[in-house]
Amino acid sequence: MRIVERAFSEADRRALVNAGVHPVLARVYAARRVRSAAELDDDVRRLLPPASLARCEEAAALLADAIAAKRRLLIVADYDADGATACAVGMRALSAMGAEVDYLVPNRFELGYGLTPELADLAAGRRPQLLITVDNGIASVEGVERARQLGIDTLITDHHLPGAELPRAACIVNPNQPGCGFASKALAGVGVMFYVMLALRAELRRRGAFDGKPEPNLAALTDLVALGTVADVVPLDANNRILVAQGLKRVRAGKSQPGIDALLRAAGRAPAQAGGFDLGFVLGPRLNAAGRLADMSLGIACLVTDDPGAAANGALELDRLNRERRRIEAGMLEQARAAAEAIAEAPGAAAAFYDPSWHQGVVGILAARLRERLHRPVFCFAPSAGGDIRGSGRSIPGFHLRDCLDLVAKRAPGLVARFGGHAQAAGLTLRAADFERFREVLAQVAEQTMPREALTRTVETDGNLSASELSLGLAQLLEAGVWGPGFPAPLFCDTFALESQRVVGEKHSKLKLVMDGRRLDAMRFNALDPLPARFRAAYRLSVNDWQGVPSVQVNVEHVEAP
Repeated sequence: MRIVERAFSEADRRALVNAGVHPVLARVYAARRVRSAAELDDDVRRLLPPASLARCEEAAALLADAIAAKRRLLIVADYDADGATACAVGMRALSAMGAEVDYLVPNRFELGYGLTPELADLAAGRRPQLLITVDNGIASVEGVERARQLGIDTLITDHHLPGAELPRAACIVNPNQPGCGFASKALAGVGVMFYVMLALRAELRRRGAFDGKPEPNLAALTDLVALGTVADVVPLDANNRILVAQGLKRVRAGKSQPGIDALLRAAGRAPAQAGGFDLGFVLGPRLNAAGRLADMSLGIACLVTDDPGAAANGALELDRLNRERRRIEAGMLEQARAAAEAIAEAPGAAAAFYDPSWHQGVVGILAARLRERLHRPVFCFAPSAGGDIRGSGRSIPGFHLRDCLDLVAKRAPGLVARFGGHAQAAGLTLRAADFERFREVLAQVAEQTMPREALTRTVETDGNLSASELSLGLAQLLEAGVWGPGFPAPLFCDTFALESQRVVGEKHSKLKLVMDGRRLDAMRFNALDPLPARFRAAYRLSVNDWQGVPSVQVNVEHVEAP
């Protein structure tokens, strides 16, 4: 592992400082290609206009016509946090605009992902006149066709990469579809649905639907948009950062949906101090636990209710499911670690694991854990129905996982039954008997297409801090920021002297460090190996709020090999 410093433009850094940005933050932002303070403005008026999202206005007209004709709408959701929040945005916004709307979410263990023909048949039992997919549908060629045969139109809202053939839907809104010039290709599924709702409100306004009555406040839904965006780990480009910043402001102001507020409280987090970490690592896993172990309808119900009591009960059940998910994951991880030990010395360019005892709902998390351990793209599989196995993969920077699967499918026709996903995460289905063959073809494709530099674990940092800069004020400024993929949270690098080290919570190290004569409280999570008397490390500044008294804490994340 190498610790390196991000490059930045000195001219951009100076421009930011001259505009009043904190000197450390100016360096951090310049390293993320921010050139002016205007780019840091999170005012909602700076959002890209809905008209620039291809077919968004067409979708709005389709929905406005359906509302006027009192047609029954049915949202077909996905079983992850992005899909759940997108469904909640749709339910709340469409209901507020006078629609007759309900939702249906597939059970991942019975019906698989997206609008399948089987799900279309199930949906038909609700007698909908228009299906609206959220966070899925771009690959549902057969499902949309089945809906057409049943006399049901489909509006697709999705953000996943399309395949060679697009579904014959009434309308498709997807920033990644051919011909769409929308500037934010990183929009999450919930972001796409939010944009469609913005366009629908504008269309209804043009039709005079709000004459004499107040318009729905769609800004009140930005907490849901922020949660789905961060939980889906999409790149936080400028547009996504505005959406997340707006949502966090509502949460901190005590104006979030009852379900979001209840989830935070069930996890012991204070809404007033909520940040991106809470969205991605506190709320996201609790919502996802419903889709992984039970039925995402539990999560959606928690997000759409206005009853604080019902929200609190739902949040407690999601918290229980998340604890169960962690228990299952821990057992699977021990098995996978044993398998990984056998290949740790020469894992090749990619790795795949399968165990008949593994739980289908947790293989994605397991793949992510092993990816971190091996620094290789990893797929993990669990049994599915009828002799199939379903896998989930996680990649490393510089290697596009969906493109890899596309090449695997072309190299070995018939090997992969279904696949889809993003650059960094993908899923697929194949026959259990074909696992070893898949492992071989995956290794060949990865070996031939993997950039050599991607296999070297490199930790990028934002350089050094002086002892005086290691302050509570700076830590609070950093924690208030919106960080994530494509706009990573600041990570610094310095050399420390170790004064003491002790074990806390059985698997963490509490440290006392010294830098330039200043003593610092520090933590090293999930690591117990003894540190040398002096070491160079990559670290984050955090706020430790112990018994209501905040203090600065150094969180050591990577120690450079001597």
